[in-house]
Amino acid sequence: MTDWKEIASYVVILIIVLIAAQHLNVVVSGSMEPAFYRGDIVLIEKADFFGIHEFNVDDVEVGDVVVYDAKWFNQPVIHRIINITDINGTTMYMIKGDNNNAPDPYYVTKEQIQSKVVTFGDNLVVIPKIGYLSLWLRGL
Repeated sequence: MTDWKEIASYVVILIIVLIAAQHLNVVVSGSMEPAFYRGDIVLIEKADFFGIHEFNVDDVEVGDVVVYDAKWFNQPVIHRIINITDINGTTMYMIKGDNNNAPDPYYVTKEQIQSKVVTFGDNLVVIPKIGYLSLWLRGL
């Protein structure tokens, strides 16, 4: 007979795995090379994780890599903030992929920023290549 401690330990492990999965993002394109590559996984912190604000969007800076809800693409985009400006009293972010020739086509508002890639020192936290399985399963 399974005791309650064993069941509780399985529940705790499941919760940890689900939380960890919400903080990993598979890179689907080469737009950020050489910072990270297609198939890499980046560790992210969320602007709103079930009501918990893991970082304050107002504190993002030029150079931060963010995940945002792009109006020009049907999936979230991971690119770097290259400029922050005020337009008619609203803070707007110019964002660009490191490997792209031009910035993304539209300014981004703080409401569009969903996550920020975690850094350790000055280095982005990247797990190389293990996201390829996810890309293959999703047909990307």
